[in-house]
Amino acid sequence: MSAQTSSTQSVKVVTADPSAIGLFGLAIVTLVASSQKLEITSGLSYVIPWAIFLGAFAQLFACIQDAKHNNTFGMTAFGAYAFFWFGMAGSWLIKLGVFGAALAGAIDPKQLGFAFLGYLIFTLFMTIGATETNKVLLIIFILIDLLFLGLTFNSFEIAAEAFHRLAAFSELGIGIVSLYGCGASVLNAHFGRTFLPLGAPLRIFKK
Repeated sequence: MSAQTSSTQSVKVVTADPSAIGLFGLAIVTLVASSQKLEITSGLSYVIPWAIFLGAFAQLFACIQDAKHNNTFGMTAFGAYAFFWFGMAGSWLIKLGVFGAALAGAIDPKQLGFAFLGYLIFTLFMTIGATETNKVLLIIFILIDLLFLGLTFNSFEIAAEAFHRLAAFSELGIGIVSLYGCGASVLNAHFGRTFLPLGAPLRIFKK
């Protein structure tokens, strides 16, 4: 009788870090949307496709890839904000009358206010998590906090003009910092070294 030997082989599947494409999607949609809030541009017609394809689908792709990395924080962040932009695109389509005059005529901005309030609370605890990622992500989350603070109070018509401006400038800041984060993520991985610094985590909750 011949002895039978069995061997096992393990296969490691390596997938790229999706942070860059997620941050790129966030950067482009916030730049376009902030231009409308700041009245540099007007209307929502050209904001909607960027909300759907960059704000929503690009971040949803990053969410799915982060799930493969077992990155709960990244998956939750990219996924939550992807569906935010799907929701905003749908809301704008209703506002513009795409789904009929009945829906457009029944709009109550305070309903969006409650959605923004929920996202504000969500972003606040995600900001706590961001303290242990890097300083660029932490800055982005702080700016998103300010964005949702402005959107919430503006929707509830509390000092609406002041909070609208807060939302507009915060959104512009998100776009600029996210572009930097995207560039850093790509170039640092490409060159295998710190080409653009992201900043060390604060090490408040993790030692």
